[in-house]
Amino acid sequence: MRNFIQYFLLCVEFFFVLYMVGYATFLFLSVTVGSSELYAAKRRSRLKNELDNDYFLPVSVIVPAYNEGVTIEATVRSLLGLSYRIYEIIIVDDGSTDDTAQVMREKFNMVRIDRPVQRRIACQPELAIYESREWKVPIILVSKQNGGKADALNMGINISTYPYFLCIDADSVLQYDSLDRIVRPILEDSSTVAVGGAVRPCNGATIENGHVIQYNMPKNILASMQVLEYERSFLASRIFFDKFNGNIIISGAFGLFRKDLVVAAGGYDHDTMGEDMELVVKLHVFCRETGRPYRIRYAPDAICWTQVPENMKDLCKQRRRWHIGLFQCMRKYRNILANPKYGLVSFVSYFYFLFYELLSPFIEVFGVFATILAFCVDLINMPFLILFFAIYVVYAATLSLTAFFARTHTVDLRLRFSDVIKAVELCALEVSCLRFIMAWVRMTALIGYNKKRHVWGHIERKTIDIK
Repeated sequence: MRNFIQYFLLCVEFFFVLYMVGYATFLFLSVTVGSSELYAAKRRSRLKNELDNDYFLPVSVIVPAYNEGVTIEATVRSLLGLSYRIYEIIIVDDGSTDDTAQVMREKFNMVRIDRPVQRRIACQPELAIYESREWKVPIILVSKQNGGKADALNMGINISTYPYFLCIDADSVLQYDSLDRIVRPILEDSSTVAVGGAVRPCNGATIENGHVIQYNMPKNILASMQVLEYERSFLASRIFFDKFNGNIIISGAFGLFRKDLVVAAGGYDHDTMGEDMELVVKLHVFCRETGRPYRIRYAPDAICWTQVPENMKDLCKQRRRWHIGLFQCMRKYRNILANPKYGLVSFVSYFYFLFYELLSPFIEVFGVFATILAFCVDLINMPFLILFFAIYVVYAATLSLTAFFARTHTVDLRLRFSDVIKAVELCALEVSCLRFIMAWVRMTALIGYNKKRHVWGHIERKTIDIK
């Protein structure tokens, strides 16, 4: 029996060496490429060697809202402060039970109108439509029966006027130049059908007229660790995937899409909790199946500020939802894996999300149990294990800090010395503790899947510090 356990653990050890080498290599390459790209972009900006003209694509900004009475006013006011010229704001109230619609009507002097809705994509019926023309751009409020976020976005697409639409979450605010920057890849290349922007936690930031006038690490420790996590994610993998048209996810908090192509592909899927990723993968499939040249891009300098959960309960709800959405999307489009038709999207992007996102919590938790088993049968070298874990933490924390400081420096945000120390201290905690807690949450997310696959869960919102 001992020999069998020893052989089993040897196989596990070999697998984990390959797994960790693969992940460490990918993380190193992606952070290096991402940091280099940000610094190169900053140099081009200083030399004025970038697209700078007066061309504008008309854009419909769609904000799906469900019980967002606390944040909706700040979100809309941030949209009114954009430097862009031609756009409209569409708020889709998806059957809220709070005062979301009332806040919109009162704060923005909206009046009810009669306006037909052309249903190019199926969605729940509207209850009332309101409009205000007193501001910089038209503001439209659609109150409809509850159908979920995907359904609300489909309603926004149906009622929108312009050929491109931008979707953002109702608890987010855009930086003043975000719309200018996110349309730039389309102006540079007409085959671009979708562009994702960078999402950054606004906890700890003070925003005035779309400008960040003060940026501090959040006081909440959990939120601070998520700042480091977001910077690593949005800086690293997405810039790297952008190099070969390999991005298969655009955050639902901030993404720009070509409307006619989205309509032709069928719009957002009502039956998935990861509607943002599902749409992007759907566009990959649709364009390749129809032989249409296309690009799906990432604009790292287009920034959306969003709230992140500040308590463990809400964070677990969010990550559980994300993992269920990832599972649904990967399962629905499983024919992409090892399919030459999809090129690097199949052999790099899909492979990465399958093994290092979807299956990673199972692999990581299995590794912990294998370590416990080895300890119980006295087949583990504790000094070596501690050294190996320390090297892993230092390596991962170094890459996280590289991503964090690269992002902060290249967008000209100034950190206090105390925030720098806080980031250094918390990066190790995020890698060594929070990561494994989230791995357990993600691993258990699919338990009771049939009952919970459409349950979003309520997350507490706070007023965004915007002036």
